[in-house]
Amino acid sequence: MKSPRDKRRDSRPHRPARDDGQKPRPRDDRDDTRTRPSPRHETAAADRVVATPAPPRVLARREGALPAERLPLILEVAPNADYALLDSGSGQKLEQYGPYRIVRPEGQAIWQKALPAKDWDRADAIFTGDTDEEGIGRWRFPRTPLGETWPMKHDGIDYLGRFTSFRHVGVFPEQASHWDHMAGLITAARRPVKVLNLFGYTGLASLVAARAGAEVTHVDASKKAIGWARENQEMAGLTGKPIRWIVEDAMKFAEREERRGSRYDIVLFDPPAYGRGPKGEVWQLFEDLPALTDLCRSILTPKPLAVVLTAYSIRSSFFAVHALMRDTFAGMGGTVESGELIIREQSAGRALSTSLFSRWVA
Repeated sequence: MKSPRDKRRDSRPHRPARDDGQKPRPRDDRDDTRTRPSPRHETAAADRVVATPAPPRVLARREGALPAERLPLILEVAPNADYALLDSGSGQKLEQYGPYRIVRPEGQAIWQKALPAKDWDRADAIFTGDTDEEGIGRWRFPRTPLGETWPMKHDGIDYLGRFTSFRHVGVFPEQASHWDHMAGLITAARRPVKVLNLFGYTGLASLVAARAGAEVTHVDASKKAIGWARENQEMAGLTGKPIRWIVEDAMKFAEREERRGSRYDIVLFDPPAYGRGPKGEVWQLFEDLPALTDLCRSILTPKPLAVVLTAYSIRSSFFAVHALMRDTFAGMGGTVESGELIIREQSAGRALSTSLFSRWVA
C-alpha cells in the first residue's frame, strides 16, 4: 500500500501525507506517487482488481515492561551542499536542490519571508496551479525551461530529482536524520543486516542501507515509484548491492513475510494517511497502523536493531504514535524515541516541522 514522498504532509502542524484523502488541509511535501490515488498507490482502473478484505488482525496488549522512552526528540536537517531550505514564509518555501532554486507551497510557513523579493525572483522553478493536495498543478520555469528530471546527490549518492505534477521532487530531505541513524546501526552491527523498507517510494533510504552493507527489501505499491527507485540505484552505481524491488501492498507483504518466517533486523515504514494498493486495497492510517506496527514487531529477527515509523499529515501528536510503539514493543527492552523531523531554515534559522516519528531502538 504505497502511499513522499515530497513524502507527501498538514492536518496537525505537519504537512499532509501522500495519498491523504482528508480535506481541507495544507499541501504536504510528497510526490504524486504519495498523494491522492495516483500512480504511487494504484494502477490504472482497467487493471485494478478489487481485493477481498482479509480478516482483521486480532490485536492484544503485549505483556512485559514498556521500553524506556526518550521524548521529545527533534531531529534536524541543516542546510548543506546537496539541499538547503533557503527561506520560507507567506505559505511558501524557497529551497535549493542541487543546481536548482525551487519555490513550492508550504502551509506551515505562516510567518513572513526573511529574504527580499529579489532572492525569491531568482527561482529556477515555481510550482503553480491547484493548491489542494488532490489537485494537479504545474511547474513554471521563469529563467530557462528545464527537463522533467535532473541529477541530484545525497551524501555522495547520486539520484534523480523530478518535477512532478503534484509539486514533489522525489526526495524528503528531513529523512536524512533517519538514514544516518540507520547507516550507523548497520555499520556498528558488524554482522549481516537485513532491512525492510515499506512504502519505500523512490529508494533513497534503501540505497543508504545497501551502501552501508545491508541486504534490503524495498516495497512499494506503485510500479512508477519502483521504476524511479531502480533508476536511482543505477545512477548511484549501486546495482551490485543486494536490493529486492517489490511492487506490493505493504500490509499484505508483511503478512506473507510473517507466515513465511522471513525476518528483518531493521524495519522502516512511512505510511500515508490514506492510500490504495495495486489491487484496490484500502489503507486508512488510524484504522490500519496498529496492525501494521504489530506485524513489524512480528517479523523482526531474534536480535533486531530498530523499527522506524514516520507519519505525515495526521491529526495527532507524536505522543499518539509514541504510545503505540511503546505498547507494541513491550517486553523487548530498548528505547522508544519520538518527536518531530524538522528542516532548519538558512535565512532566519526558523525550524520547519515536516512530520512526526517514533522509533524503537534495541
